[in-house]
Amino acid sequence: MAEDRAEWEGKVFVSEPVSRLPPLATTSCIIEDRGNASPFAIRATSYCVPCEGQTALLSHLPLGALVSPLAGQNTGKKSLPMCTEAECVVGCGWCGASMCPAMGWQDCGQRFYCPFCGKLSEVPWQHYQPTKGVEGVRLDKDKRPELSMGSYEILSSQKGEAAVLLLAIDVSASALRGAHLEFVTQQIHTLLSSLNRTDSETSSDIRVGLMTYDSRIHLYDLSPTLSRPHMLVITEPDDLQLPVREGLLVSLKDCIDSIDSVLQLIPQFSPEFDDSSGVPTELPVKAALAILQALSCPGKLLIFHTAPLIEIGVTQSSSGFFGSNKPKSIFQPSESVVSLAKQCVSQGCGVHLFVLSQQDVGGAWPGHIPYLTGGALHNYSHLQGELDRERFITDLRRTVEAETGYRAELKLFVSKDLRVSGCYGLFVPGPNPGRVAMATLDWRATLAVELTHSRALDETRGVAIQTALSYSTQTGERRTRVHTLILRCSRDLQDAFRHYQAQTLLTFYCKKMYCAVLERPLQELREELQTDVTEALASYRKHCCSASVSSGQLVLPQYLRALPVYINSLRKSEVLLPGLRSSVHQRLQQRCQVLRMDTYSTATHFYPLLLPLPLTVDSSNPPKPEEALRCCSASLEPRGLYLVNAPLILLLWVGTQVPACTLVELFNTSCFSSLPSGETKLPVLENPLSVCVRMLITTLNSQVSNTRKLWVVKQGDSCEEALQRHLVEDKSPNGGASYADFLYHLHVNSVRLLQ
Repeated sequence: MAEDRAEWEGKVFVSEPVSRLPPLATTSCIIEDRGNASPFAIRATSYCVPCEGQTALLSHLPLGALVSPLAGQNTGKKSLPMCTEAECVVGCGWCGASMCPAMGWQDCGQRFYCPFCGKLSEVPWQHYQPTKGVEGVRLDKDKRPELSMGSYEILSSQKGEAAVLLLAIDVSASALRGAHLEFVTQQIHTLLSSLNRTDSETSSDIRVGLMTYDSRIHLYDLSPTLSRPHMLVITEPDDLQLPVREGLLVSLKDCIDSIDSVLQLIPQFSPEFDDSSGVPTELPVKAALAILQALSCPGKLLIFHTAPLIEIGVTQSSSGFFGSNKPKSIFQPSESVVSLAKQCVSQGCGVHLFVLSQQDVGGAWPGHIPYLTGGALHNYSHLQGELDRERFITDLRRTVEAETGYRAELKLFVSKDLRVSGCYGLFVPGPNPGRVAMATLDWRATLAVELTHSRALDETRGVAIQTALSYSTQTGERRTRVHTLILRCSRDLQDAFRHYQAQTLLTFYCKKMYCAVLERPLQELREELQTDVTEALASYRKHCCSASVSSGQLVLPQYLRALPVYINSLRKSEVLLPGLRSSVHQRLQQRCQVLRMDTYSTATHFYPLLLPLPLTVDSSNPPKPEEALRCCSASLEPRGLYLVNAPLILLLWVGTQVPACTLVELFNTSCFSSLPSGETKLPVLENPLSVCVRMLITTLNSQVSNTRKLWVVKQGDSCEEALQRHLVEDKSPNGGASYADFLYHLHVNSVRLLQ
């Protein structure tokens, strides 16, 4: 990673049609599109594809790509060149692939060859332009993004309904007893007032709906013509019939006062329902679907739930169960949940669930529907502490303001001699892996696509991979975002090995294995990972190394040197190797959170950045950021401060011999024993060290999608186990092997395979 940063940090990587290995996902650089999609959008497992299927099998490494359909040209930037549907040169009439630089022009531009189906298509007269030169380049190539760019967008002439915002608040007995409803309703009001004052496209004229629920659904008619909002009670949630349609979704600027009056009254409701038996979170989802279907619009549903969750099926304790061959009964959602998620997908309804109580009921994990619809699950502990309240405020604002695609359909096209054999990610799987439907998604959502040879590839033509995402924007515009990646082919196995990257393979394996836990035993998956890497190393040693390599020498391809440590970390992750220290809920949550991650976040999750912090800071000469250290306990010195940066957690480790002056400047205490331990917030102190560390934490938090807690871990403290789980080169507290032991095991087995 350090070598790659030294070569590419802050520089421009030109993504040309003849692909070359891009910088690592963990390197910050600028991508310039000259006919090939940015690696932020499509990142191939290998940038040189073996021509023969047998050669690909010989490598024992997967052939495929990681796809982030809504990603822009560079991190976080979503503006891509756009053409209207009428102006855009029409793509292949046989297979439906969109126009791209991979198309080959013939007959002076009258026809083009499609690499995805191998057929010729006529060019409509209104889009005809002659070609020039031996290669047959169209004269208008540089003026049209669909002819010259790897990524572009098509704006459809059709426009649908704008997306809406639906709010569902639990008003059961436990919610009204919890004394947090007043805070929640205040924050909702503050957010809606802020949106009402904002002139951005996302929030201008957004339609809003409000409901409350216990065992029944209470809808609110917010029509501006009414003197006050009317409550409409549905007592039969199994047979949802809307009493009215008008007034359930109203423009925010017209209903802000009505919503405010209801929000003020909610904490004063009287409990009408004993929720000791629980309240299903499916209830508000069904009501929201009825509203969205009646008014034919997509949207986001935010559920604020407090009541106990009803158990779905029988669960066992995590002890022993995950070691058995039947973990799928916990990982798999029920048929009713999948059916409801499919309805959300077809309607474009993304569910975001805020669980406001501290619950851990094994089979009643409520996150399946949120994550399968492109939403998320957020857990809080009754919002009693300041840190939980700050997290809630940030999560709420991010959820509402995030730019989102609705009613999305992803189509995958690959060269005619390849086929899409699998697609892995956080979505409801369909019968065809080359077609994926999603309710909502954001620019970070990433899928893994597996490819298989159907016949030998033509080395002169190379390989083309295209993704076409059709989706609706917040305002109802229908767009298609097209990404095309052109790769070269080779008959030499060594070329393929040289064009793999460890981070990409880790992300691919992670998505594939985390999807496979629904069907297969965990031990079988761990063994498969180890076997794949062992056989790949043996194959490289046999076919790509000189005869002078001694049997005791470990040989790794240049860009796969980090693969063993990544794979070992994946094998002993909480999802694949759970111990007794994590609840079932935490494992389910982590599986879904990691499944949606892009390559950068996945690499940082399985190998966190261990950053040494300065002990003193000179205000006149601020320190430069330190290089990350090896992620093992040997890197920690008692006189040091270290920050462990992972996408889901932030740990600050404090050694026993840290100078007292440093403790005073950072924690406002000179005594190590009186330091706060566990979840905490650094005090705001006006000294250079405090400012420097807090700025670093703010910067790191801005790079992740979820709000993280900061944990202070003192050397020798009971909290240190949380740190040990993230020191992935060491032996895991859950029993996973250390990196050194795993590497030795891989080496011995790979040599044994060749004997």
